[in-house]
Amino acid sequence: MIAIATGTRADWGLLSPLAAELRRRGHKVGVMATNMHLREDCGHTVDEIVRDGFVPVAEIPTEGTPAQITAASTAGFASAFGSLCPRAVVILGDRFEMLGAATAALLCGVPIIHIAGGTVSEGAFDDSIRHSISKMATLHLTETERCRARLIAMGEQPEQVITTGAIGVENVLKTPLMTREELERSLGRRLTGRLIVATLHAATLSTVSPRQQMQDFLSGLDIVMHRHEDIQVLLTYPNNDVDPAPQIALLEEFASAHSARVCLVPSLGRVRYMSALHLASAVAGNSSSGLVEVPSVGIPTLDVGIRQAGREHGPSVWHCGSTATEVAEGLEYVLSEPMQTLAARRENPYARSHTASLMADAIEAHDFRPYPVKKFYESDNQ
Repeated sequence: MIAIATGTRADWGLLSPLAAELRRRGHKVGVMATNMHLREDCGHTVDEIVRDGFVPVAEIPTEGTPAQITAASTAGFASAFGSLCPRAVVILGDRFEMLGAATAALLCGVPIIHIAGGTVSEGAFDDSIRHSISKMATLHLTETERCRARLIAMGEQPEQVITTGAIGVENVLKTPLMTREELERSLGRRLTGRLIVATLHAATLSTVSPRQQMQDFLSGLDIVMHRHEDIQVLLTYPNNDVDPAPQIALLEEFASAHSARVCLVPSLGRVRYMSALHLASAVAGNSSSGLVEVPSVGIPTLDVGIRQAGREHGPSVWHCGSTATEVAEGLEYVLSEPMQTLAARRENPYARSHTASLMADAIEAHDFRPYPVKKFYESDNQ
């Protein structure tokens, strides 16, 4: 069995095509769900995993702070690995519950397939977690050649670092979309005018509190909505890098004050999210999706604050500060005709053809062995 660890709506949305491709090739796939997937206040998105045809082989509950969640994740995955004995486990990215999964895998002798190593996002503690998982991993599936070079510079064996592109881009291009009418029925409202899809997570290394970050972001949206009566906003909840309750309270207050023009949902899920992107005029916030996947849709992204600082991106991504004024000015720019025209070119450094297939090829070609030996690669010029 090849295990797939997932803790949020975002990473399952990226991992599901790989899970389907591995199953299509005859591999037994075991999804292990934890953290936000199991929380009612985060949309109980484990239900989406089941709807995609994968009943989890393990559900690992977690509660508390990131440190407490990491500890619970380590213990829960260790127990699951001990009973299920997978050949390898797929771990994506940089989440703290995935640090727990990786730690458990390392100590249980389960080889780690790491997706999206070598990426940089300087405004959150994600970078340290991501690099830590990379050093525990056996096989690396990177999004760009620059990411691959960084991992090799970290001492990873070049033949075990494969550039596949970002699987989220393939999702954007291949996911069957809902019609406008289907999406409107699902959201319970009409979508007219210009739509902004917005998500703001806590920038955990910022000197500004997560609550203030959200307040400033919503104030910027409010300014632009007052200037342009045709703008609607589709908002989703933040993740739980910090306690999301204060941010969610602000979101609910904002949505209530603008009930005719703002739709707030805990989680859109992969299909609704992709469908909304294809109807939107822009994406705003600080989710990695805005940099990685959205450019391939042909709409611009406003990247707010420091959370994604240092991450590669195409020309349709515009950065702004996190104050209300900066957010408002940034929104005006990404909604402008020049930026809309630029975004329509769909330039994206993360795009590759058949990413899920490339990932499955690399997994099938690798000789996974329990307790794999790690050797530090040193190039001739070091």
